[in-house]
Amino acid sequence: MISASLAAGLLAGAGSLLVPALIRAVPEPEPVPLAVPASASEDAGPAVAEDAQPAEPAEPAEPKIPYAQIGAARGLGLRAVIVGALAGALLGWHLGWDPALVFLLPLVPVLVALSIIDWRTQLLPTWVIARTYLVLVPVVVAVAAVSGEWGDLARAGWGWLITGVLYFLLWFINSSGLGYGDVRLSGIIGLALGYLGWGELFAGLYSAFVLGGVLGAILALAKIVDRKGVPFGPFMVAGALVGVLLGPWTASNLG
Repeated sequence: MISASLAAGLLAGAGSLLVPALIRAVPEPEPVPLAVPASASEDAGPAVAEDAQPAEPAEPAEPKIPYAQIGAARGLGLRAVIVGALAGALLGWHLGWDPALVFLLPLVPVLVALSIIDWRTQLLPTWVIARTYLVLVPVVVAVAAVSGEWGDLARAGWGWLITGVLYFLLWFINSSGLGYGDVRLSGIIGLALGYLGWGELFAGLYSAFVLGGVLGAILALAKIVDRKGVPFGPFMVAGALVGVLLGPWTASNLG
């Protein structure tokens, strides 16, 4: 178990060296075109009544930090390596030489990068998430085929479905509290945790909301983040790691 922890920590840490480059490679989102008021169109009739008061200027939105600037931040690579190596070591220590490490360890740097991006911009780029799906799904299938654990693969599919539907409903009910990027990310986490087990899946889901609620409230009270703009992606990722560690205990207590 110690050897697996050391090897997994080294591999995840080495992969996390690429986090700054991955963040810099993310294309900037297309600018949202400004809506043209009806009074400005040619066929809209009289633009403003004679006694109308001019509208108050809208509050300018805070510009998004460019991904290139985030990826070029001083010390980012070192911090990413430390976090990635620690996460990898915990996975190796808990899972041992489990075949699931084949897809879990490469996933670590990607989730670290997404957490950093979400923390700085409150965005989870589809450009990264879509490419993660394209790699993750066939690797998970290959691991299941080589190990012969088709039940794990079926459970991974259920994990993707359950997690995605749950987050979609939460987003649909309250889109101001949860972004659609969180919905996209939830499928990746559900797929990975579902492959490991039902305990890991439910512990990871529950832990994300507990961490988001408790730590988010503390950070908001400390004015580190805006109360109405706490990014949830980092808590989803941290909750997933907690889910892996608490999975067996959760499964045994769920009966």
